[in-house]
Amino acid sequence: MVTKELFNFLNQLEKNNNREWFTENKPTFQKHQAEIKDLFQDVQTKLSATDNIEGHKIYRIYRDVRFSKDKLPYKKHFSGYFSRATKQLRGGYYLHIEHNNTVVGGGFYAPNSEDLKRIRQEFEYGDSEMRAIIDSKEFKDTFGELVGDEVKSAPRGFDKNDPAIDLIRKKQFIVMRKFTDKEVLSPHFIEDVVKTFEALRPFFDYMSSILTTDLNGEPIK
Repeated sequence: MVTKELFNFLNQLEKNNNREWFTENKPTFQKHQAEIKDLFQDVQTKLSATDNIEGHKIYRIYRDVRFSKDKLPYKKHFSGYFSRATKQLRGGYYLHIEHNNTVVGGGFYAPNSEDLKRIRQEFEYGDSEMRAIIDSKEFKDTFGELVGDEVKSAPRGFDKNDPAIDLIRKKQFIVMRKFTDKEVLSPHFIEDVVKTFEALRPFFDYMSSILTTDLNGEPIK
């Protein structure tokens, strides 16, 4: 479970985001880090009952400030992702725990140019399957809508008047569900995280089918 003490630590870190304070409080950080590791492992175990999960990665709390104007050395959250196994299963699950800003979701954050072109071509060919998924009651009730960066008009080689242009111009395909602190502190939080991930499955499976076949529906070797 996520505890109030964990949120308190992150709040204190936000107010004292410097190396001296962090060094002094490192034992407390390590305690909460161990709790997060247990939580991620529990989520992976439960998620593996319905999906083929390769593993998970928890991001380091240390910020990379080399190319950032913000030189604060530490993140004020814990986050990580769960990878699906094999090249046939695409999409990644994301979990971000932060005071008043916990989100659960995933998607396709940075598809390479080849994959992005293939996705756009599929939507140009027909968008009914994707519309059925993202317009479904479960998807909308859980996530709302697709988010992520997109081009302002139409990508090169695509018609700006295409009926699916709202999908074609996307560069990222991400969905997120926000959780209140009360929901995060609930003993049911892990189950709610897993259910949220499971609600992504139709979206992931459809995108996987796109990225593993050509426009004729033939498997890509």
